[in-house]
Amino acid sequence: VFSKIFSHEALESYLPKIQLVIKDTLRAWSSNPESINVYHETQKLTFRMAIRVLLGFRIPDEELNRLFEVYQQFVENVFSLPVDLPFSGYRRGIRARETLQKGLEKAIHEKLQNTQGKDYADALDILIESGKEHGKELTMQELKDGTLELIFAAYATTASASTSLIMQLLKHPRVLEKLREELRSKGILHNGCICEGSLRLDNINSLHYLDCVIKEVLRLFTPISGGYRTVLQTFELDGFQIPKGWSVMYSIRDTHDTAPVFKDVDVFDPDRFGQGRNEDKDGRFHYLPFGGGVRTCLGKHLAKLFLKALAIELASTSRFELATRTFPKITLVPVVHPVDGLKVKFFGLDSNQNEILTGTDAMLGATV
Repeated sequence: VFSKIFSHEALESYLPKIQLVIKDTLRAWSSNPESINVYHETQKLTFRMAIRVLLGFRIPDEELNRLFEVYQQFVENVFSLPVDLPFSGYRRGIRARETLQKGLEKAIHEKLQNTQGKDYADALDILIESGKEHGKELTMQELKDGTLELIFAAYATTASASTSLIMQLLKHPRVLEKLREELRSKGILHNGCICEGSLRLDNINSLHYLDCVIKEVLRLFTPISGGYRTVLQTFELDGFQIPKGWSVMYSIRDTHDTAPVFKDVDVFDPDRFGQGRNEDKDGRFHYLPFGGGVRTCLGKHLAKLFLKALAIELASTSRFELATRTFPKITLVPVVHPVDGLKVKFFGLDSNQNEILTGTDAMLGATV
């Protein structure tokens, strides 16, 4: 099922909707007279993308914001100790999950009843159809669980990587300008605006420097530190025997920091992945931001597409600057993010270099 949800065809159909959600968000950021907390706002953005694009829910903005707050409560308490006391994080997490599931059930009911004006098959449509193809109509509980899983997959790690992307573009204006040059050379950016119809999946995939930038963000700021696997057969590693049945953890961050293929590992250098250098070409497991092996992250292509669409919009239609004197320190828990969330002031610019103040909610509502 998930291979269908994240297939090339599915990504192609999601792309225009992803663009609209990002455009709408960047215009809202630009119209804010104050600086924004980028990490908090990218969490809202990725949640909105999951709800509007992946799941196709037509939830009004006010209700969507309430659902986001409840979802945050759920995520913050999901790893709490399972001590069921009245004011424990565990109890708050359980209550948030129940509220969230009620909201999702309402959205699923409305979606099943209202199929008019739909111009693409979203992930939930594919999930429902796949069940029917296998002769098993999914229950409401299964639909709610699948929906929650899709939101979870699209949320925290993508928000982390989005924040890291914005911080690196702020730190490295030459990288941002080189991105703009590539967009101009490919006919995507002209006179300060994105040419209509130019952002198709094949066009985005042909942007080699953009791919290098996203790869470098994910190398240096991998959202999660590692993953777990179960040992299928006893093996030996550096003189130590690892028995069958043990759980082992592999570290993505330490792998990227110590892999001999990467030169100057602490330096943000997208060109390391460019032609001529290709530092990741040797060996299968030196670069693994989405894990590795048969259980690599299924949503990696969607995550990369989202980051690329965000980078294109940032390079094309926004001016932004750090709102604090220095860049914040980075914390690694629960995912990589700046300790202060990264305070940034956005100034959206149209093709005539005028500030953009209008939203696109009406257009988004009509197409998603």
